[in-house]
Amino acid sequence: MVQSTDSHLADAGAASNSHGLSVLESRFAAAQSKLNPSRRKLVRMILENPEDTYYLSSRELAKRYQVDAATIVRTIQALGYGKFAEFLADLRTHFVTRLTPYTVLKAASREKRTVADRVRHNMELDLRNLQALQSTVDSARIVSLSKHVKKARRILIIGIDLAAALSWYLAYGLMTLGFAAEAPTGSTGNVQRRVRTLNSRDLLIAISFGQCLRDTVEAAQRARKQGVRTFGITDSETTPIARICDESCFASVASPSFGGSYVAPVSLLGAILIACAHTQTSRALKLLRRSEEEDRTDHRWYQNHSEGNEGLE
Repeated sequence: MVQSTDSHLADAGAASNSHGLSVLESRFAAAQSKLNPSRRKLVRMILENPEDTYYLSSRELAKRYQVDAATIVRTIQALGYGKFAEFLADLRTHFVTRLTPYTVLKAASREKRTVADRVRHNMELDLRNLQALQSTVDSARIVSLSKHVKKARRILIIGIDLAAALSWYLAYGLMTLGFAAEAPTGSTGNVQRRVRTLNSRDLLIAISFGQCLRDTVEAAQRARKQGVRTFGITDSETTPIARICDESCFASVASPSFGGSYVAPVSLLGAILIACAHTQTSRALKLLRRSEEEDRTDHRWYQNHSEGNEGLE
């Protein structure tokens, strides 16, 4: 029995990786023959409405779908789960991969909190995301990325919609350090045309989370086909970006906000810039010193020349 379950889990994991399905979807596909029509319908409803169910206990889930608790237990066993907690963990992951601003706000609205409590809760989750990054960050991957940045002829950073703020921040930081980095914005055509100009001497960094945006995923796919080194910044090993890119680093964007939380990703980008600066410290210092001198000459920083002259006008 254990051997059969392990085989089932392996098959489900392989299917999720090869077809872009969540682990739960893959288990459901593999268990079709073990489920009668009513149980197949039950699983489909759960999969289609994860935001309504990922936080429920087995009894609450049974009540939600008007079945007895034993039916829930037997159904998840048919999917290959030994414990309800294991099923719930995969259901939560399934929910995360299908996050949209609507589903996030809908799920958060069920919690009975005042507006002030919601503000504090949002900041608490930001802090948790940052702490999770600190405890799990793969420094070796960041150092590896900094070495690829150093070698790259050009660095193209793809981030769409809200992630455009992240891609611009990383590109600006790398340009400050003297690297030929850019974060293209605009239409799908503009992004894809930039990707077409890349070759094996270049580097593409793709930033997207959860389901991942099509333009970002397709940019990474095209780059891989052209022999370009790819690096992903995403929130899970199961996202399309993580599966496509040569290497990835992960930072959670979990948040009750419809906009997500970019606290951890920004911190990760800061760590990447630190690694890139110290991969060739003397060069970075030389460039930053030159920039400092030019900024002083060009009067870049604001100075209040009217200080002490208040009331003269």
